[in-house]
Amino acid sequence: MELKVIDASGKPAESLAGSDALFGREYNEALVHQVVTAYLANARQGSRAQKGRSDVNKSTRKPWRQKGTGRARAGMASSPLWRGGGKIFPNSPDENFTHKVNRKMYRAALRAIFSRLVQEGRLSVVDSFSIEVPKTKVLAEKIKGMGFVGAVLLITDKLDDNLYLSARNLQDVLVLEPSQADPVSLVHYPSVLLTRGAVAQLEEMFA
Repeated sequence: MELKVIDASGKPAESLAGSDALFGREYNEALVHQVVTAYLANARQGSRAQKGRSDVNKSTRKPWRQKGTGRARAGMASSPLWRGGGKIFPNSPDENFTHKVNRKMYRAALRAIFSRLVQEGRLSVVDSFSIEVPKTKVLAEKIKGMGFVGAVLLITDKLDDNLYLSARNLQDVLVLEPSQADPVSLVHYPSVLLTRGAVAQLEEMFA
């Protein structure tokens, strides 16, 4: 599979032969959807909580007598039927949202995503990517000079301090190492830029 290679100014350069096992797979939408959903679910903290009728700070006194008032029967103000009452099935703070994903499924989903990025022309390769000083403005101008508009995911073979410090303040730029590449980021960002070293590492990991 031929990968699109660009230079520091964004102009096309000599193409790179990528592994078909990683960049030439068919897209399995159902598998990618399952893995992305599981990844997002496993990232949830599960710290939400709601109050049941026993947790609401309400009096347990019967609001009015059972018969003779013409109103509906009521036992206590913490009833779930009353405004301000407890929830019938409250969410507990220790709820488990994790989904199990087999390693084979995860690797196959990443292969499918990388292949789809190549097919749609959203993946580009550059020889190397680095900046001399930790300046957000310098990194933003360099990415813009390469012709990228909008959000960009940069996967580099070596993430140094200058690149990390420069990118962390850019909302539309995410810099990762190959081992940190996740399905959610790959699907989310419209443009993905890899260094040649990152391509070699990814092929070693997934091909």
